[in-house]
Amino acid sequence: MEEFRQNAAKGDLCVFTYGEMAAATKNFRPDKILGAGGFGVVYKGVIDESVRQGFPLTQVAVKELNPEGCQGDDEWLAEVNHLGQLSHPNLVKLIGYCCEDDHRLLVYEFMACGSLEKHLFRRVCLPMSWSTRLKIALGAAKGLAFLHGAERPIIYRDFKTSNILLDAEYNAKLSDFGLAKEGPTGDETHVSTRVMGTHGYAAPEYVMTGRLTARSDVYGYGVVLLEMMTGRRTLDRSRPSREQSLAEWARPLLVHNRKLMKIVDPRMEGQYATGTIQMVARLAYGCLSQNPKHRPTMQQVVQTLELLSALPENMEYPLLDGGRGAVTLYEAPMDAAGGACAEQNKCLDKSKSEIDSVVRRQSGSRTRGGKGRRIKSEVPVVYERGHSP
Repeated sequence: MEEFRQNAAKGDLCVFTYGEMAAATKNFRPDKILGAGGFGVVYKGVIDESVRQGFPLTQVAVKELNPEGCQGDDEWLAEVNHLGQLSHPNLVKLIGYCCEDDHRLLVYEFMACGSLEKHLFRRVCLPMSWSTRLKIALGAAKGLAFLHGAERPIIYRDFKTSNILLDAEYNAKLSDFGLAKEGPTGDETHVSTRVMGTHGYAAPEYVMTGRLTARSDVYGYGVVLLEMMTGRRTLDRSRPSREQSLAEWARPLLVHNRKLMKIVDPRMEGQYATGTIQMVARLAYGCLSQNPKHRPTMQQVVQTLELLSALPENMEYPLLDGGRGAVTLYEAPMDAAGGACAEQNKCLDKSKSEIDSVVRRQSGSRTRGGKGRRIKSEVPVVYERGHSP
């Protein structure tokens, strides 16, 4: 930590004093609290001329490390090092930090619409429309794909709805990099590490072995995608025992169209095209594969969601939706450019047809060794443009 303090002035991040942080948050007033987690409490603040001379008026979120919490200096440093070096539209921006005496604080851009968790599960919020959910799913996927594609790949390790923050336009940005880990390079296939993360989102092979890969993040993404489709939490002890673990209960239903429609969030009724929800379900099915090698890469996830998002029935109509209500129009506009929309639909139909044919051919059971012994087989998923994971 002492070495970090000595080199602090060399970075691009702003270094704030504890007094400036107190001024920005009105002495950490309780009514400025935005939320709390394993790291500590997050406050809403404002930095302007009264806080630091020459600083433009900026709304911020100030996260203060709880010294008695479950995270410490290592996680604080990881967040500074990762977000301080990375910049992407789907990663929350780290403006600066405070490292004074025993105080550890991080200063982020303020995200006006809070977390995805709040909008999905808290009853005080209006139901989030399907087009907005699809937009958020794509944005979050782009953030993960960027991390995995960095010169030194970064594994996020704690992908969940509470770590996906939304700006005023409902653009998704990943936050909380305290558990992020540099991924394998060269001939390495994984990194071995102490198992950390959130129960219900962590990939099964990582929980069992401590071996971490980018496909571990893909599993967590699949869980969140399932939460967005169903409106259910990944773990819910209030439900019947067989339905308490969302991934275990819902995954087998994702490739059966009739059963699928029964688990889709009823608050979205009439807002989505059936073909689109089926494609997203198959994507989630692949992400949640027990075999990490059968999961898509995040770049493949992005490609698939970009195709779906470009279809007329999934486009946002800001005046009627904007992510705040549940009204969406689905009358497809005429394509003045001469058939681009028709081509997209044809492309989607082809992909869906490929997936459905594989599902029909290989789902259920198959015979091994010619002795009549039948075993269940996992349904393979065909990804965009014929790529295999």
